[in-house]
Amino acid sequence: MIEHKIIFTGSVGAGKTTAIQSISEIPPVRTDVLSSDLTIGKDMTTVGLDYGEISLGETERLRLYGTPGQERFAFMWRILAQGALGVVILVDHTRPDPLLDLALYLDHFKALIRETACVVVISKMVESHSPLLEDFSEFMRQKQMVCPVIQADVRDREQVLWILDLLLVQMETRQ
Repeated sequence: MIEHKIIFTGSVGAGKTTAIQSISEIPPVRTDVLSSDLTIGKDMTTVGLDYGEISLGETERLRLYGTPGQERFAFMWRILAQGALGVVILVDHTRPDPLLDLALYLDHFKALIRETACVVVISKMVESHSPLLEDFSEFMRQKQMVCPVIQADVRDREQVLWILDLLLVQMETRQ
């Protein structure tokens, strides 16, 4: 069995846990605890990792790892990124400064992105609010980071599978 590791990272509440839960073929492993940080806007938060799996035919499997969203858990980001073949960065569009959130994850995962593949997913997109999807794409160009920027609802299994397809296509073209 050939196994590949994919990382889901991004801002608190962007949908990392939900994305993995929506596609995992096994009951996801979750390390959620009651949040002590009232500023994150949710009762539970991931403090270690989320884990799920999905098969790619009979001989390959994707191991899906979700990172905690809070920067104070950045040590877990580094641990989970080891050996990953790609990264999905989720950005919650409803947060006060989603471009600043994106910058944080681009900076922390810069080496992995340059070596592998990346997809930036804007979740909870409110089309009447700034920044627009084009603004995120321009931000990526300014950072000299080449990866698609898309809008998706990570509660929808088909959309998350499409995100993985997009990531896998990038991985193939880089080899």
